[in-house]
Amino acid sequence: MSLLVVGLSHRSAPAGLLERAALTGHQPSRLLHASASAPVAESTLVNTCNRIELYAEVDNCHAGVEILSTLLAEHSGVGLDELTPHLYVHYEDRAVHHLFSVACGLHSMVVGEGQILGQLRDALNTAQDQHTAGRSLNELFQQALRVGKRAHSETGIDKAGQTLVIFGLQQIAEVCGPIAGKRALVVGAGSMSSLAAATLHGEGVGELVVANRTLAKAERVAAQLGGTAVPFTELGTALVETDLVISCTGAAGIVLTADAIEAAAQKRSAVAAPLALLDLAMPRDVDTAAHTLAGVHVVYLESLATAAQDADSGALDIDAVRRIVAEEVDAFGAAQRAAATTPSVIALRAMASALVNAELERLDARLPGLEDHTRAEIQQTVRRVVNKLLHQPTVRIKQLAGEPGGASYAAALRELFDLDPMAIEAVSTTRTIS
Repeated sequence: MSLLVVGLSHRSAPAGLLERAALTGHQPSRLLHASASAPVAESTLVNTCNRIELYAEVDNCHAGVEILSTLLAEHSGVGLDELTPHLYVHYEDRAVHHLFSVACGLHSMVVGEGQILGQLRDALNTAQDQHTAGRSLNELFQQALRVGKRAHSETGIDKAGQTLVIFGLQQIAEVCGPIAGKRALVVGAGSMSSLAAATLHGEGVGELVVANRTLAKAERVAAQLGGTAVPFTELGTALVETDLVISCTGAAGIVLTADAIEAAAQKRSAVAAPLALLDLAMPRDVDTAAHTLAGVHVVYLESLATAAQDADSGALDIDAVRRIVAEEVDAFGAAQRAAATTPSVIALRAMASALVNAELERLDARLPGLEDHTRAEIQQTVRRVVNKLLHQPTVRIKQLAGEPGGASYAAALRELFDLDPMAIEAVSTTRTIS
């Protein structure tokens, strides 16, 4: 089996294509379910506002790339020919390196943002719920989460990369003035919207309103921050009565139309500052025509990406995080290679134990008159000799297997002792199930 990742992100695809390819509603679940077939043994989907990635354990890499690419095209609705030039593919250690880098925020639109850790955790939980993630991907993602946490605790990358919400608010403040005291409207009640609401509260907004299709969810978010909630049917009125809007829903289409935004801007024409909108959704919530309207200022995800590339991203902290990633990739690879020898070692010890038992049975048949204590002493001596003979070689082979090219030592062990492939496979299957 080989680890494989096929995906696209804001780093590989233009915003327009990424927006068209965005998976919403039941699409992520259907894609994950569809991926659970040969040659794919395990799969996990990372689906965020700026990346779509399929991680998989496959028995054939070339066939795996073809299948995963086709699945991404089919479920995103973007033709394979158009999608392929923007896809990236990583195998084995490079796939591990990519995921660890993503977990640390090195590949985020705003470098260092911590939201990705929750998104990776959600991706793993979803794959586990749908029974597409097995032992291999569970270990990989759990380690990625640990690496991400280590990077944030041991370096200052948090300072180098604010969350998208904070970065977007900074862009708005440059045009519309300080956030403190403004009337704010958050559209949506998911994890990113909740983060946006909490950030606005921390920035000292004068009034906070949360709108969501499910009013109970909006009320839950608003109640935690001393805000109020409104249903979607009152979104037009809420637009008129606000200074700043952050929208991040999972809707497949436009949520805030240019007509609704223009009407709101005209009704608040006496206000000096423009109506500010921060669209963090992918696909976007705010009509693209809105940025041409008088009295309106819109910040989209793609403009955040451009601004983030020009921002001071703390080069020293990034270098430190990259060193952590490289170190953790090496350690993970060594541990995986060492673990891969375990079934062979177990099979060798099982074979040795079977040989000892057979010889002891022959001894009993040839010397039936042995006293019990004599028989027990002989059995203990023979088992001790075999265990001592096997101890150092098996310990050493696990150490060697952790090094690059270590798989050859496990192969040599199987060849030298003519180990039964079926016995090794049985051990591997048992370990995977457990």
